[in-house]
Amino acid sequence: MKKLTIFKPWATASEWFIRFVIFLNLLPNLLMFGISVSSGPGSAGYYGIEPADVQYSMVLFYASLAGFFALERRFFQYIATKEYLLMGAVIQIITSYGCYKTHNLYILLSLRFIQGMANCISSSVCITLIFSRLRSNRQREIGYSLFYMNLLCITAVSTLITAPLLDTFDYNVLYKWMIFTYIPGTLLLFVMMNPVRLNKRFPLYQLDWASFVIYTTALSLLGYVLLYGQQYYWFSDSRILAASIAVVVLGVLHVVRQKALKRPYLSLDVFKNSNYVLGMILIFVLYICRGALNITSTYFTNVLGMDPMHLSYILIANIIGIVLGVLISSRMILNNVKMRWTWLIGFGLLLIFHLWMNFLFATMADAGTFIIPLVTQGMGAGMLMSPLIIFSISSVPAHLGSTASATGVFFRFTGFCSSIALINYYQLYDKSRHYNRFLDKLTTLDPLVNSKLGVYKAGLMVKGLPADRATNAATGLLYRSADLQAQIRFSMDYYYLISILIIGVILLIAWVPYLNKTVIDLRRNQPAPAGY
Repeated sequence: MKKLTIFKPWATASEWFIRFVIFLNLLPNLLMFGISVSSGPGSAGYYGIEPADVQYSMVLFYASLAGFFALERRFFQYIATKEYLLMGAVIQIITSYGCYKTHNLYILLSLRFIQGMANCISSSVCITLIFSRLRSNRQREIGYSLFYMNLLCITAVSTLITAPLLDTFDYNVLYKWMIFTYIPGTLLLFVMMNPVRLNKRFPLYQLDWASFVIYTTALSLLGYVLLYGQQYYWFSDSRILAASIAVVVLGVLHVVRQKALKRPYLSLDVFKNSNYVLGMILIFVLYICRGALNITSTYFTNVLGMDPMHLSYILIANIIGIVLGVLISSRMILNNVKMRWTWLIGFGLLLIFHLWMNFLFATMADAGTFIIPLVTQGMGAGMLMSPLIIFSISSVPAHLGSTASATGVFFRFTGFCSSIALINYYQLYDKSRHYNRFLDKLTTLDPLVNSKLGVYKAGLMVKGLPADRATNAATGLLYRSADLQAQIRFSMDYYYLISILIIGVILLIAWVPYLNKTVIDLRRNQPAPAGY
């Protein structure tokens, strides 16, 4: 009896058509990750929630995906691939419709949590199908690079795609739009595939639901503490204190449980490998640096006054940089260039970007000035993401590959949340410090202050505002100017600290001699299919 192939004969006539359809399924999964924060003000305004709640909806999505990753493989091995694909898509369509209809924050958060698990299902099928088409080491390296390139680009791409929609419709239309992006790719792939399994069927018994609940709850609470800690004054608030204690208790319980289990949910043996630990530390730092790009985006919108449409246009430069960085890093890996040099170049480019931006922050600037720096930042991130993950996963024994991938998602999740927490914390204290210093120098006895107020007042009166109202409005504009200056000074200070962090990482990489001994075997281990 002839063995069935994955795809039907009429579909295999064009390999590029198969890849296109798989990408058509993967794209909405990537877009779903950042859709909740594609327009923070729009989302907060529509649902009537705080900006932090908008961010937490994405954090909860991320925590759900990271926690479900290890358990998801059991379902993938049990359910037939076509049905599994359809199940993931249907769940995401239903939850998207729920996000489109609801106005309740808690329902929204619950739906986003379910979406995280469904997204893990769909992404797992898509990435497995991609690598089933890639036979050689060269093709696998290209596959890894393309996936993580898409992941790095997804924030800018989401802004670029959603900006025209948000300019015309209410925010919730984005979820309705996501429903229609899932349908064509899912139907095409479902019709194209034969009823075959990509894995040997493994029965669903002894599922470690307890570990899943403990681990995912800990991640969700950790994200809650890092995200809301600054807003609620950290441990002076009972909610943050209780959540922090729960994270510690659940973390200890998770570690004890994994050591006691014969087949651990996430084996702790991966931390016995020093190369893996080093790779995870560098991944964490990369996400801190990548998160700092949000300060540049905030500067574009708050200081330069860019709308989402123009912001998306300038972020195209960052996408171009990511593509160039991925192409260069993949070529270096294929040519067996020492991993150390790839990392040094990548972090070096990130250092150049942060130092360069310190000289570009100003109250008035031409958008074209930032194109080359954004390309530089994209190249740095593009040269680091895929090599770091490949290095880390290839450093552990083959039987720990799946655990290493799942644990890697934890470090990326922690880096993502920590970046938000650092920016929130530093913005509050540093920006307030600069703002108060500016106000201390504002006095009507200063001729420069009077001159500035006179310019503002004259300009407002030319626009038709009465003299008394123009005087009050001019004072408001002066305070607004002080706020913008404080925002600029905060941005410069934070980028200066990130630069110091990057310099420390570069010195660490330069001083660790055994990095060159690691052999990357792309056939032996694969990075996480849903490795966000």
